[in-house]
Amino acid sequence: MTIYAVHHSTVYHYPRPVKFGPHQMLFRPRDSFDQRLLDCQLAIKPDPIEIRWIHDVFGNCLTLVDFNILAEDLEFDTTIRLEHTPENAPDFRIEEYAREHPFAYDDNELPDLDPYIRRHYPADTAVPEWLSKFVPLGVNRPTGQLLMTLNEAIAEGFSYQRRTIRGTQTPAETIGLQRGTCRDFAFLMMEAARSLGFAARFITGYVYVPDRDGPTRLGGGSTHAWCSIYVPGSGWVEFDPTNGIVGNRDLIRVGVARTPAQAIPLSGSYWGDAGDDASMEVTVNVKSEPIAEAEIASKAMP
Repeated sequence: MTIYAVHHSTVYHYPRPVKFGPHQMLFRPRDSFDQRLLDCQLAIKPDPIEIRWIHDVFGNCLTLVDFNILAEDLEFDTTIRLEHTPENAPDFRIEEYAREHPFAYDDNELPDLDPYIRRHYPADTAVPEWLSKFVPLGVNRPTGQLLMTLNEAIAEGFSYQRRTIRGTQTPAETIGLQRGTCRDFAFLMMEAARSLGFAARFITGYVYVPDRDGPTRLGGGSTHAWCSIYVPGSGWVEFDPTNGIVGNRDLIRVGVARTPAQAIPLSGSYWGDAGDDASMEVTVNVKSEPIAEAEIASKAMP
């Protein structure tokens, strides 16, 4: 078990005062058996007139913020602490009928999984053509092995390139460029998995990078994205094609969605002139913390 502390700061600077409209934040992690939220702090400057919380259609916790002020700067600062129980290796306990691909999902689960199986770009041939290079058609393969091969193919065959422009590349664009961001790689794996008949979800959150850990907060980080595939008997299994991770190791899950556009960490609006575009500075730091003896003792108590 590990304690993670995440500090996330986003600052917008406008060339002149503008009026801020509603903003939406997705930063509070999802509680589950493998991660438990211990603390959550939010600071916003200038002060909003209202902050409220809702659950979206996917069960994510959204923070809705409204303003009634003119200002040149807008700052969102969040800090979270959580317990994280990592999986050191994937535990593919797959139902007998799904151990080899292709297979059909159970009729009782299919209506709920169907939206996650539909391809976002069904007419695009780039993904099937790319898949055919290492997934021959008409050949049965072990399900777990197939998904790990797909994850490794993206991790080893594409170059990571951070991009500040909003949005996600289409899978065809990522294949053509042979590079992308974590969001692009997650989307590519989702589309590839869906073309093979798997149900896939997009995940946004944070990744712990040991090399950035230290006594002080370090800049230069950002939010992270990966995906999960539904495997009968194992449930939603997480795959991070950017780093080649299978399972939740070093991954802090914040939100899940059917498409990348439904899982944006921070979005909003403002009223101003056409030339009032903001500059943006994002700083994310994920640190591990030692577990206090008192916390260890409390975990050991029945």
